[in-house]
Amino acid sequence: MATGFVHVGFGNMVAMDRVIAIASPLSAPTKRSVQAAKDNGVLIDMTSGRRTKSVIFTDSGHIILAAITPETISSRLSAGRDTFPTHPEGDDDQDNAS
Repeated sequence: MATGFVHVGFGNMVAMDRVIAIASPLSAPTKRSVQAAKDNGVLIDMTSGRRTKSVIFTDSGHIILAAITPETISSRLSAGRDTFPTHPEGDDDQDNAS
């Protein structure tokens, strides 16, 4: 199965098969998790200096900060927009067919 990526703003992509949860950064437990990730060196900031609107938890223990809302990320994933497989299946010679 090909890994799907979703655009999380400012040219940044996240491998969605590695995502466990997408949360708002406003709750105290999420803030503690972000601080712990920063202290442990597993925080990835993809906000490009903007305000954090989403916190993405991965199966590797990394936490990713994004500047777009969890709803936007979720809708992009479920709608299949802005997703790019790393290894497209088939279609190798379609450009040459005619």
